[in-house]
Amino acid sequence: MIVARTIGELDLPRHGVVGLVPTMGALHEGHLALFRAARRECDVLVASVFVNPVQFSERDDLAAYPRDLDRDSAIAEREGVDVVFAPSAEEMYPRGFATWVAPEGAAEGLESAHRPGHFRGVATVCLKLFNIVRPQLAWFGRKDAQQVAVLKQVVRDLNVDVEIRVVDTVRDGDGLALSSRNDRLSAEERERARAIPRALATRDETRARAVLVAAGVDPEYVTVADLDGPTLAIAARVGGTRLIDNMPLGEGETP
Repeated sequence: MIVARTIGELDLPRHGVVGLVPTMGALHEGHLALFRAARRECDVLVASVFVNPVQFSERDDLAAYPRDLDRDSAIAEREGVDVVFAPSAEEMYPRGFATWVAPEGAAEGLESAHRPGHFRGVATVCLKLFNIVRPQLAWFGRKDAQQVAVLKQVVRDLNVDVEIRVVDTVRDGDGLALSSRNDRLSAEERERARAIPRALATRDETRARAVLVAAGVDPEYVTVADLDGPTLAIAARVGGTRLIDNMPLGEGETP
């Protein structure tokens, strides 16, 4: 496996299907599900590991994000990744960088309301990765449903020649969606956080909010939005940790 730290080192063989799995590292089983889905369809599989500073709205959240490239590279290699692209912030945003992708549409509301500039950062870095790696296919997790909707919109609107593939949310045994932020939860907070999948299981905004409040979880939003179809979406804080999750709703289930 190749670990490339600069764009110039990313000299890929261009045969067959090139796939990309963008990550911010701190790899867990959710990322492994993306790698495994991608590996089945790709001749060359690239995983990016880049903690994108411009998509964080809270400085403390950026500082706390775990970084361990050696660990992540070892995991990626075991999963059959061919290339890990792990650039620095200076490599991705060199001095004088002044061009941003500012999506509207699917990017409005929900996460944007609570994380100003978040999707500007996500859309910009993903478009850069698509242009640098030039994949035919790129994989993302359903847990970040609004992000998926935004990137599909960006690809469509800007005529980017890449197909977005989506893998279902991977959950732990207690139902909590896998996230690097779960490691910040104390045992007591983890117990409270289990209310999030229980709330989603109600498939109803009002009942979902009631489940969260009863468990001592502070909801930022609980709403049904069109994210590739009607979706019950939740963002909530458990102690100092912010978690998001969602549940696609079937035909006729929209409240």
